[in-house]
This record gives sequence, structure tokens and C-alpha cells, in this order.
Amino acid sequence: MSHYSPVISALVTLLLTLILTLSKHGTIQDVPNERSLHDTPVPRTGGIALMAGILAGWVLLFKFWQWWIIIPVLGLFVLSLVDDVRGLPPKTRLIGHFIAALIVLAGAGISWIWALPVLLFIVWMTNLYNFMDGADGLAGGMALFGFSFYGLAALRGGSEAFAMMNFSVGAAALGFVYHNFHPAKVFMGDAGSIPLGFLAASFGVWGWQQGCWPFWFPMLVFSPFVVDATMTLLKRARNKEKLIDAHRSHYYQRLVQMGWGHRNTAIAEYVLMFLVGVSALYALGLDVKDQGNLIAWWAAVYLGLSMWIDRRWQRHIDTGSRDAA
Repeated sequence: MSHYSPVISALVTLLLTLILTLSKHGTIQDVPNERSLHDTPVPRTGGIALMAGILAGWVLLFKFWQWWIIIPVLGLFVLSLVDDVRGLPPKTRLIGHFIAALIVLAGAGISWIWALPVLLFIVWMTNLYNFMDGADGLAGGMALFGFSFYGLAALRGGSEAFAMMNFSVGAAALGFVYHNFHPAKVFMGDAGSIPLGFLAASFGVWGWQQGCWPFWFPMLVFSPFVVDATMTLLKRARNKEKLIDAHRSHYYQRLVQMGWGHRNTAIAEYVLMFLVGVSALYALGLDVKDQGNLIAWWAAVYLGLSMWIDRRWQRHIDTGSRDAA
């Protein structure tokens, strides 16, 4: 067992990200659009460095690889890199996401009773992680905290190899965040966010299958992203908005627009990610009833936060309208 894997992942990602951002010419650029919170083009090559760092750390854990995770995550990386460079139709991307999820179902041996929920969970996590990659330091921070808590839970469950694989992802995210924290010098692009979302889901399923944690654990650990993306989608659907259109109505986007800025929004999200992760880890030692109470408590917290942001946003809109008049 190699305990150096996370160190290798962090260093490779850190150095390769630096190399890929030394030149501003000839790189994949993230050009601002209706969804963007930045004003100038930024290199979108961080996902290449991130995946290279993860795989470099995983090389030392080669004998513990699962083909039903490695093959689809590499396929999604290539598909998403092509999307970053040339742009692909949403239908093509979604088909790729479903194929990756189906491979996990087959490889993990998921029973037919759980097949549909697990399939939808993997596809939704893969996409929502991309949706939430819109502010400096946010997606990298969620990977750092989320996969680190996965690793701690895996250690608690006696699966050291699985823990090291998770710690390697978290360490690679740390190497990326160094360059991505505000003001960001690089973005991860779809080549980074799509594989991370897939790994968050597929590792969540793998840990559940190994008995490292119950089925609710991955959703609670990544709940800062799951709740924001899901509630935003439901609100847009209720308002009959076209769901594939670019927008800036996520809660984290509204915090940035209301004056919190990228730095304060990221720090606030980091605190939330840490608290959620610690409570999820603590809940593993509780009985089923107390686990349910903790989840209900967090549901109430998220409801309160969403209502608070909604009220602040409405005041922000009203003030802007009065100023314009």
C-alpha cells in the first residue's frame, strides 16, 4: 500500500497546472457568456492537469483499480475534453454520461431493485458537478473536502486502498485550487468537472457496495452541490425556463452577484462543506434513527439558507430596479 499517492497527485496537478497556464496563447479559453461570473477569457486547461495528477497518484495503486470505474472516467475525460475544444451537442454528452453510468451498474453488480435510482444518481451527479463549476475555487474545494471525507470514511471502514484512491483525488484538487482560488488563473473546464462528478457518484456507489457507508452518505457529503443544483433545477422547471439555456440563478452565483464576491462565497462554501463532512462522518457511528434525525436537521438548515438567499436576492433585484429608475 502506497501512502505517497496523494502527495504525487497534489504535486503533479500543481506543477502541470502551472505549466499549462504559463502561456496565454494556444490554450483552451473559457470565454464569458450569460452563465459566467468572470469578465475576461481564462485558460480552461485545469482539468487536464487534474486528471493527470489523479492518475499519477493512482499508478501506485494499480492493483486496486476497478475497470468499471477507470474505463468510464477516462472515456468521460476524453469526451469532455473534446467538448471543451470543439463543443458537443447536449444530447451527445448526455448519452456518454448514461453509458458511463450503465458501466458502473454492470461492474458493481447493482441489483435490479436499485438499478434505476443508482443510474439516475450517477448521471445527475456527473452533470450537477459541472453546473456548480462556475465560481473561483468552488468545484475544486468541493472535491478537496468531499473526497477527503470519503477517504476518512473508507479508512474507518477498513478499506485502506479505497481510502488512498479518494485521498489522491482530494490532493489533486488541492493542487488545482492553489491556481483556481480567486482570482483564478485557470479553470478546470468540462474535462475536470465531469470526471469529478462521475467519481463522486461512482466512488459513492463503490463505498456503499463495500460496506464503508450507507447509501445516504455520498449525498450528504456532497450536499452543498447536490442541494444547490437540484433546487435550482426544480425552480427553473417550475418557472418553465428552458433547462439547457445558460443562466446565473444558482445560489452560489447569486451570492457572488449580491456582493459577496468569489473569495467570500468560496470560503463560506468551504465552511459548509467541512461541517457537512464532519457531521456525515460522525453519523456513521449513530443508529438509523439518529442518522435520519441528522439528515432531517440538515434539510431544515438548507431550507433556511435557501429562503434567506431568496429574500436577499429579491431585495437586491428591487434595489437595482429602483436605482435604474
